[in-house]
Amino acid sequence: MALVYFEGTVKPAAGNHDPEDASRRLHKAIQGLGTDEDAIIDVLAGHINYERQEIKKMYKTMYGQDLVDDIKGDLSGLFEKLCLYLLMPSRLFDAFCLHQAIEGLGTDEERLIEILCNKTNVEMESIKEEYKKYYKKSLEDDVRKDTSGHFQHILISLLQGNRSQEQEVDESKVVKDAKDLYEAGENRIGTNTSVFNTILASRSPPHLQAVFEQYRKLSQQDIEGAIKDETSGNLCKAFLAVVRCIKDPLEYYADCIHKCIKGLGTNDQRLMELVVAHCEIDLKDIGDVYLKKYGESLALAIKGDTSGDYGKLLVKLVTPSK
Repeated sequence: MALVYFEGTVKPAAGNHDPEDASRRLHKAIQGLGTDEDAIIDVLAGHINYERQEIKKMYKTMYGQDLVDDIKGDLSGLFEKLCLYLLMPSRLFDAFCLHQAIEGLGTDEERLIEILCNKTNVEMESIKEEYKKYYKKSLEDDVRKDTSGHFQHILISLLQGNRSQEQEVDESKVVKDAKDLYEAGENRIGTNTSVFNTILASRSPPHLQAVFEQYRKLSQQDIEGAIKDETSGNLCKAFLAVVRCIKDPLEYYADCIHKCIKGLGTNDQRLMELVVAHCEIDLKDIGDVYLKKYGESLALAIKGDTSGDYGKLLVKLVTPSK
């Protein structure tokens, strides 16, 4: 199966990357008379995360001050939050988002699912390391404390970062997994969720795509329909998220972003998290799917739902760089 390459909206500054010049521009924007928000937007949205880390280091070298502290001291509200998110190392940002979903009153189960369902094994290990380093405790322990039952089981399984990397599809294994899923759900009274758990959390994406196709031949029903019939609540949402992410990650995340924007009020927190997490990876492709599905560009949808410098920075992040 051919590898699929996705495209982000934020690209490396490449030959234009000059940490010293970028630091100078940010310092002038923050320390001058009034704040030059446009300059801050231009620098932060014009560099990928790795380059922003270099700028942070150079800023401290040049001025003996921490860029993050200066941003905190000079900005406020959602604009400040978004700037700070962009300055976090990528995997630490993932760990931060997971911590936010777990801490406080109640657990934001949907955020947990959205973050965990698409991580590679290497990314998952790195996230757990960053979580431990930053919060001085285990991510797995925190997830265990804050969730329960079968929903907890799928989250813990995903946290292991133990998904098969096999790109070749073995038809005999595909047929067996499809049959096992059918026997564990539709073809019995009660559902053996551990079978769903094992297959969805450990098999490779190409294998699972083939399993889903085979399942339809066996059942005359899509795997998503079977999951909706056989499970409920957060477990159902988690299984569906994994399936949708495997089937079409671009459509899945286009829908996640749309959920943040549609209706009364905007879920700014989750919108920021999604844009920051995807802008360097696949947000251009997500935007293409969004336009096709919802008849409006991501930039226009966000522009219509946000305002001020916060809105300007978000729009710049979702607009593909030339």
